[in-house]
Amino acid sequence: MKNAVILGSTGYTGAEAVRLISGHPKINIVALVGNTNVGIPYESLYPNFQGLKLPIIKSINDIDWSNVDVIFSCLPHGASQDVISKVYNLVDTIIDLSADFRLKDPNLYQDTYGEKHLVPEYLPDSIYGLTEYNRAKIQDAKLVSCPGCYPTCALLALLPALEKSVIDLDNIIIDAKSGASGTGRKSRKSLHFSEITDGCHAYSVADHRHAPEIEQTIKDITSKSIKVSFTPHLIPMNRGMVSTSYVKLVNGATYQDLREIYHDRYKNEPFVKFEDKGISPHSRYIKGSNVCKVALFEDRRPGWVIIISVIDNLTKGSAGQALQNYNITQGWTETLGLMNISIFP
Repeated sequence: MKNAVILGSTGYTGAEAVRLISGHPKINIVALVGNTNVGIPYESLYPNFQGLKLPIIKSINDIDWSNVDVIFSCLPHGASQDVISKVYNLVDTIIDLSADFRLKDPNLYQDTYGEKHLVPEYLPDSIYGLTEYNRAKIQDAKLVSCPGCYPTCALLALLPALEKSVIDLDNIIIDAKSGASGTGRKSRKSLHFSEITDGCHAYSVADHRHAPEIEQTIKDITSKSIKVSFTPHLIPMNRGMVSTSYVKLVNGATYQDLREIYHDRYKNEPFVKFEDKGISPHSRYIKGSNVCKVALFEDRRPGWVIIISVIDNLTKGSAGQALQNYNITQGWTETLGLMNISIFP
């Protein structure tokens, strides 16, 4: 058994990590950290965990690190790097779910998140945890930086086409929509029920923090620096994400070629399901699961293709992918603790 500490356990991402890890046969949760709720039983914050006998919430200053193998950090950007730098040498593995180690250029991090990176010396050693792309590097990683939810959904939609160089890199348009849990648990007027129900709106238009992360990964795959057109939207549901990407085929590729590329690329992936022709994936059917579903449609414009992908933003887009990555670092079966069926209805 490996002993785990979950930092930032009181937010939605932290709660999802607790849900998944508490059912893992080879991981024992020894501490739950949430500095604003110290001393409170975890089930009092999340009554759905009643009966699991989870540890009470502790301050990070009260953790006995001699008994910890792995950290799952669900802290917000800025806070995660500060904590990780202090305990980096005290544990075997760190799975970071924040944005702090995703961007390799500290100057780009500062431009994107509005604050200076505190420990840029750790950036070269962090491995970007888009599992289906970086599996080989994740195996030996000490620090895995898990992707954001939007990049996970968008990049899994684009990955096979990028790897085979069959789409125009200067014409990638990504329209994405997320449930409200992606904005976190902190109370804000803009997230009140009456503010978001019965409507949908775009936000951070042409300026979302996940765009540079998507572009960095595309450059890693293709060796070309590009800019994508990326627009996120908030929709009135708790969890789930839909990404619709519009791409132009190049190098003589056809729609049928692309279908064969996607089928071959994803046929052995346990958590990416390539849909049959004509099937449009729906977010309701992946709720609570670590699955990403991807579908291709031939656009009305000749030479263009529409790629639709769906994930649960809290699972495959966050805590599920984090646990998948930890399984890989330990040489365990990749699907361990993650084969739960999605929740429907």
